[in-house]
Amino acid sequence: MSYGPAAVSRLSRRALILSAVSASAVVSAGLLPRGAFAQEATAPAGAQAASAAPQQFSFDMLTLSMQDKAKGAYVAPEKISGFFAGLKYDDYRLVSYNPERARWRADKAATAEAPVSQFQLHAFPMGWLFAEPVQMYEVKDGLATEMAFTTDDFRFLNELAAKVPPGEKMPGVAGFRLHYPLNRLDVMDEVVAFLGASYFRALGQGSGYGLSARGLAINTATDQAEEFPRFSAFWVEKPVPGARDVVVYAALESPSVTGAYRFVIRPGEETVMDVTARLFFRADVKQLGIAPLTSMYLFSERNRHAFDDYRPQVHDSDGLRITRTDGDVLWRPLNNPPRLAGSHFMEQSPRAFGLHQRDREFAHYQDSEAHYERRPSLEVEPVGDWGKGDVRLVEIPSDLEVNDNIVAFWVPEGAIKAGDTREFSYRLRWGSLPVEDRDDLAHVLETRSGVGGVSGVESAENVRKFVVDFTGGPLDPLPADAAVEPEIVVHGGEIAAQSFSRVWGSDIWRLVLDVKAESGATVEMVAHVAGFGRKLSETWLYQWINA
Repeated sequence: MSYGPAAVSRLSRRALILSAVSASAVVSAGLLPRGAFAQEATAPAGAQAASAAPQQFSFDMLTLSMQDKAKGAYVAPEKISGFFAGLKYDDYRLVSYNPERARWRADKAATAEAPVSQFQLHAFPMGWLFAEPVQMYEVKDGLATEMAFTTDDFRFLNELAAKVPPGEKMPGVAGFRLHYPLNRLDVMDEVVAFLGASYFRALGQGSGYGLSARGLAINTATDQAEEFPRFSAFWVEKPVPGARDVVVYAALESPSVTGAYRFVIRPGEETVMDVTARLFFRADVKQLGIAPLTSMYLFSERNRHAFDDYRPQVHDSDGLRITRTDGDVLWRPLNNPPRLAGSHFMEQSPRAFGLHQRDREFAHYQDSEAHYERRPSLEVEPVGDWGKGDVRLVEIPSDLEVNDNIVAFWVPEGAIKAGDTREFSYRLRWGSLPVEDRDDLAHVLETRSGVGGVSGVESAENVRKFVVDFTGGPLDPLPADAAVEPEIVVHGGEIAAQSFSRVWGSDIWRLVLDVKAESGATVEMVAHVAGFGRKLSETWLYQWINA
């Protein structure tokens, strides 16, 4: 996969153009920029040391450098000038990296006895919205050497080719991507991309790009302006021949924090990243978001009535999944609410949380271009004891699929003060991540909603129907008359009617709820299936705003 002109054109519709929204306007506008690109930035870490001569480098050295930077005031970077600063949207679409100049590209002299690297590195050009240089370094044997890029490393199409200065050294790049033979040995697929602020995306086998991760989230959806910390420099260890993983280090900066990051990236059926984040705070932070995930949910069976669209569903993710310390699972279907909505799930050292795309059937999307059925799920697995905190879910109203309107992250318990330090380690798993086949817990197959009441009769005012299908696990072998029943809790409204039964001729157990609430009320619903003295399903949660 490549960000050539056609891909950049598509990326612009789904990501780039929204980066022009300032960080302070994100929440008030009700939109998060898709693959947002920070307006806040800082001078590239290590830029002063960059030279032709290699410099010693290690993660601990980077850590000490960023810790020292946190003691000083934040300094915003200078923006580029010259040719690249003048590139507009239509110009930027005509620039792409030249794959023949990829770092670590296969050497024709390579043999079976001396294999070449399985990875290649391409850079993203500066220009248009990308005016703050990102520095790149290659690390080998503990020494870091600047990756210098010139205009000769990029392809310029059409009339732009005659305007570009040949061989001119660039002050930096916008970001980079890594290629690897993920799906076929003869094709170097793009597997991960770091581009804009601290955003990055990755693919598992058979995946197409969808949701993103971030290095850090600060004050998201609070009464304070959100900061978008920025990866200002990257150090990439040159993979040894035949290596199946690659190590990337990053310097993170914003007005409130500096950070040293380490990513160990292993492409595969599930592309796995082991992340270590060491954070140093310049200022108090109202809300710290660890391992933030950003996605898009426009509509599905839950709110299909609000969109006049030939497609049955449009979303990159359809639910938030939390695996608790004891192995219990919470499943919260996503929503496109009528107003900004937030949910907090208090946890003690959860095993995992993530945004998932459970529905993998093309027929349920009918989009032969976007292929939403191929969008990856992303699971965060904390390493070590994260203690008390909460998984926060933010849902933002949106009427366009170009807007990323879903954010999820971990908020650790306790205040974050200037001078504090924190370290978090976690694993990111990108891929299809199918529902785990568990003997002890059924899972939620689908959530639907519509007008409340009985079919063929005028619907009652302020009543909405919710239909939740459970399947799998201990429910499958049970007969329709088995002694199982739902346990339901509703806050902010009341149950007007309910039923629970096995759908004839299937393995689906269906819960139907008619819920009544006052106009404007926010209703929280929780349900699971129980029987034989124990819980039989994961826990379904949902928020309904009766606008």
